[in-house]
Amino acid sequence: MPISSLPSPCGIGTLGAEARKFVDFLAAGGQSCWQVLPLGPTSYGDSPYQSFSSFAGNPYFIDLDVLAEWGLLEPGEYQNVNWGDDPSRVNYEVLYQNRFDVLRLACARLTRGDKFEMRGTLWGADWLEDYALFMALKDRYGGIPWLEWPEEIRLRQPQAMEQARKELREEVDFWRWVQHLFYAQWWDLKEYANQKGVSIIGDLPIYVALDSADVWANPDQFQLDENGRPTEVAGCPPDGFTADGQLWGNPLFNWERMKEDGYAWWLRRIAWQFQLYDTLRIDHFRGFDSYYAIPYGDKTAKNGVWKPGPGIAFFKTVNRSLGKKDIIAEDLGFLTPSVRKLLRDSGYPGMKVLEFAFDNRYSDSDYLPHRCPVHCVVYAGTHDNDTIQGWLTSVPKKTASYAKAYLRLSKREGYHWGMMRAAWASPADLAVMQLQDILGLGSEARMNTPSTLGNNWQWRALPGSFDEKLSKRLYREMKVYQRLPKGKLKNKEKH
Repeated sequence: MPISSLPSPCGIGTLGAEARKFVDFLAAGGQSCWQVLPLGPTSYGDSPYQSFSSFAGNPYFIDLDVLAEWGLLEPGEYQNVNWGDDPSRVNYEVLYQNRFDVLRLACARLTRGDKFEMRGTLWGADWLEDYALFMALKDRYGGIPWLEWPEEIRLRQPQAMEQARKELREEVDFWRWVQHLFYAQWWDLKEYANQKGVSIIGDLPIYVALDSADVWANPDQFQLDENGRPTEVAGCPPDGFTADGQLWGNPLFNWERMKEDGYAWWLRRIAWQFQLYDTLRIDHFRGFDSYYAIPYGDKTAKNGVWKPGPGIAFFKTVNRSLGKKDIIAEDLGFLTPSVRKLLRDSGYPGMKVLEFAFDNRYSDSDYLPHRCPVHCVVYAGTHDNDTIQGWLTSVPKKTASYAKAYLRLSKREGYHWGMMRAAWASPADLAVMQLQDILGLGSEARMNTPSTLGNNWQWRALPGSFDEKLSKRLYREMKVYQRLPKGKLKNKEKH
């Protein structure tokens, strides 16, 4: 359940009262975990996997009612603002136009010295100053990518940087205070969830956006030329579904350079994630074994080549430096023997997605529930999949018939309940369902269709969607399948 999808009168889900109501719903329903999408500030396309920072929080998620409780806003300053006309969809354009004016009012009161004590602290966070200056500069230059900024700023020449800090001091302060507000609310919410017995599963994209403070402030960590432009970018090769492959466009890591300083940037990144979450899902795990490199400027992914990643040495460094952490490996897609070995050697649980299990009647898929190992996390579908109800109407008839026969699905019970029960009945240590599936919604509630633009990342739950009747049904199912909370998923030691 993404934060953005929570109900709210202000256009997008936030970290306020509705988030706490959702935690209460989970606890009452016998749930032990809440998995969220990445929390970072989104850029063009609104994808949480393309963020201006690996460390910063999304300003849209700051709850305005909470700011009013803190004395930083007056209700009339935000309740009468247009936040969009459809409570079931996020209107990002309206948010971009209106949200920051309201946040500036709140931050101005902070800087005037009103009596207010911030929960937690970001003082000393080594990423904050670069991020705040990056955002101030983006505003100065009309939002264009940093690669199009003047050369002396693009390449971070010391004199130009010092001048920019002086000239943009107030703007830098604003972006700094926004992060203080976000994290004060996030840590309050996380503490509330943990006290209710609900742990938070975060999501870490392996790659960062090219137009981000991460790349601008740390160019030596990425495969860039002397002008700061990528030499190669990330993606996936052509396959049976996409003749041109997938051109993601993210800059690739300079793994050799990272190895020289003990992967210090990555260690800071992962350590910060564990200040936000209890468990971390690492996206595109196979990229640590080998990654697909596409020449920068190509229009398709056809000319890419596979190159070796850091392998198990990287994860051994993580364990030595940070200790054993609760990590889930997103190991979906075509897996080579070396990727499977890396997963085994890491000890992390992988993912099994039931919607991938029924491609043909004679499937021997590892995703079939009876083939799931204990040490894995099973999903009916993820944010990149259709909902269960939508999936059954969109796949080939043979696939749907096989799924209905295998899972013994019936309209009377609801197809979605039948597939979710199969996940709960599987041997998997942990089962994670989308809220859309628990609500029995169709394709209109799909969160994302990969490699498309338009209607992604917009779905929102309507007020009252997660009620007592639904939580009681969830609790009964958890009791039947012996999935009531009894401890967190732990990484399996290598034997």
